[in-house]
Amino acid sequence: MATQRGRVDDLVVVVPGIMGSRLTDADGNELWGLSGKTLLRGIRTFGRSVTGLVLPSDLGDDHPGDGVRPAGPMPDLHALPGVGPLVDGYNGLLDWLERHFTLRRRLAGDDPRTPVNLVDFSYDWRLSCRYNAERLRERVEEELGRWRASAAGRSEARVVFVCHSMGGLVTRQYVELGGGAEVTRRVITLGTPYRGSLDALLYLVNGLRPGFGPLRLNLARFARSLPSLHQLAPDYACLEGGGTDATELRYAREVTGLPGIDEALLKDAALFHSALRESRTGAAYGVEYLPVSGVLQPTPTTARPGADGRLSPLLTIGGADEGGDGRVPRLSSAHVTGVRRPAYTPWEQHGSLQNNPAVRWALWEWLTPELPLHRGPQDVGAPPLGVRAPEVLAAGETAEVEVSVPRDVPGHDELALALSVDDGPARSLRNRGDGRYTAPLTGLAPGAHRLRVGARHAPEASVTALVLVMEHEGEEGTEGE
Repeated sequence: MATQRGRVDDLVVVVPGIMGSRLTDADGNELWGLSGKTLLRGIRTFGRSVTGLVLPSDLGDDHPGDGVRPAGPMPDLHALPGVGPLVDGYNGLLDWLERHFTLRRRLAGDDPRTPVNLVDFSYDWRLSCRYNAERLRERVEEELGRWRASAAGRSEARVVFVCHSMGGLVTRQYVELGGGAEVTRRVITLGTPYRGSLDALLYLVNGLRPGFGPLRLNLARFARSLPSLHQLAPDYACLEGGGTDATELRYAREVTGLPGIDEALLKDAALFHSALRESRTGAAYGVEYLPVSGVLQPTPTTARPGADGRLSPLLTIGGADEGGDGRVPRLSSAHVTGVRRPAYTPWEQHGSLQNNPAVRWALWEWLTPELPLHRGPQDVGAPPLGVRAPEVLAAGETAEVEVSVPRDVPGHDELALALSVDDGPARSLRNRGDGRYTAPLTGLAPGAHRLRVGARHAPEASVTALVLVMEHEGEEGTEGE
């Protein structure tokens, strides 16, 4: 039976997160774009070019003029260790949108003047969110004008944004402070760190442990030059050790001497966030924000500075574990001015939110008023699962996947849970008691892998964790701390 397509008359724009756009040089040669099975080769390629991609310290909200340009969204699993986490690609989401709604993309070979109402906005994710918001404004004005002019019934069409992670900050800058509120109907954000993410601060301060990975790659100097990564750092008090109370929390910008931090960039990031918080432009035009917040995943939220300057992440704030999507705390992804609670809270990790089946079907409520003949996965009695898995492994290294089930879930300590790797055969997790389940992780080949954990009676409601396995061998990298 053919799938019913929901009617959408607006322009839908998908905005990926940091590292989610392919980059080329001035001659069209790919600098960042390999993903999935070719990801490790892509990391090597990027590592050989990275010295020329470091941004000048006084760049501000400008482009460095180095010829780097965006070339479309990342299609599959991608990551840069020490810069950002492993994240799934966007082709699956774009294909799903086109298949289930009256949406059409402009494909290779199409006339660039062809009106379409599904747009993927790629951008140079190294640069300031303010800079990229201006590029988003230019693209939206072009595409929306073309779409409105293509038929009489489309003259009042507006824009619906579907944003992952940092893409939501770029979009919010455009809507609130870049003139986009007048044409925007709603902004759907998946794991957007409205108040920042401790992960970004950990990348800036701690980097990647030396000598780890292909080329013994060290991207620390590159990462620390990025305005975008500083704009992802926590905009809330997150560091222990303020005043006379060791547990009192301070803002990162209040702590001097943190290694790897560009203090000017961090202070500017604070201004970026405060301007967005104080803006009421979207509300004045009736723009609806719909934040999707992953929950129940072990999520670094605060940190304790060590004597060596490195930060030790903690899963709590004020003694409470508020959870999140494994990368962005719930206090950040749900914190939008004027929004009292998240629109949806799936049991999913950050890198997989855009491809989570339940999240996709929740989009029906937000993209079209028409109910589909067949809905996607519904509540099948699946238990809420929190999954902890290593982000990066060395080839041959043994690790453990740990799954937790809240104690208030009936039968939390007597579930049958299973783990599959890359859609391979499922194997049972060991019940450790008190709602804790584990499975060893061994023998993974170098490259990126999807781990799916779910109850055997409801595998369609699984949680997806992403793991990158790095090779030991390789020549020395060209960049140091």
